[in-house]
Amino acid sequence: MLDQPKSPLLSMVRKLTYWVDFDAADEEALLALPHRIATIGRNRYIVREREKTTHSCLLVSGFAIRHKIVVSGSRQIVAVHMKGDMVDLQNSFLDVADHSVQVLTDCEVALIPRDAIKRLAFERPNVGVAMWFDTLVDASVFREWIANVGRRDAQTRLAHLLCEFSLRLKVAGLGETTDYELPMTQEHIADCLGLTAVHVNRMLKVLEAEKLISRSTSRAVTIGDWNKLADAGDFDSTYLHLREDELALA
Repeated sequence: MLDQPKSPLLSMVRKLTYWVDFDAADEEALLALPHRIATIGRNRYIVREREKTTHSCLLVSGFAIRHKIVVSGSRQIVAVHMKGDMVDLQNSFLDVADHSVQVLTDCEVALIPRDAIKRLAFERPNVGVAMWFDTLVDASVFREWIANVGRRDAQTRLAHLLCEFSLRLKVAGLGETTDYELPMTQEHIADCLGLTAVHVNRMLKVLEAEKLISRSTSRAVTIGDWNKLADAGDFDSTYLHLREDELALA
């Protein structure tokens, strides 16, 4: 890794090199991408559905969600993103956003012109493959979320989501496998799982009663026995495509 600690694009380099090994020239090219840093306040939008897109967005800090609003006004959250994620890499090729991206917390983002992303992906094949891999893993996570909402019961859905966050936060360096802070409210969790906030609250209490988790605050999660929670959540980490040296986390 190049020694450029002040570059806000370093988190993107770290994320992409999780999938593909870069040489020094690849890293230099990524860090040289033109970008504009913006601070976005909690609950504000990075992009709204049907907007024309001109930039891809790297999440430098904070958490964001992708979501769709249906005709009734109900919201379905389809992904939660964290530091290092390119939350709308597909907008490098798609002209119009087909969903909204909204921040959960105050966020710092790097807005990178879509033409610069496309040019780099074609000029440097390793970078292009890493970006492709990143979007493929996103698609894998989407498929798992569809299965979770469509075919698992409420308690299993919630346990599955808590297991996923424990691994993703650990890999991103943002939490411990068995002890972390959720960035979402119970309403957000409900919109991830296709439930009501009341139902989510009830299922959290069930998981606590079964000693699978404990909570010191409304957003704190401490997992008592990770393997038992994974069993309760029908959780198999294959869809996250972790590296061999991190499979012990799963």
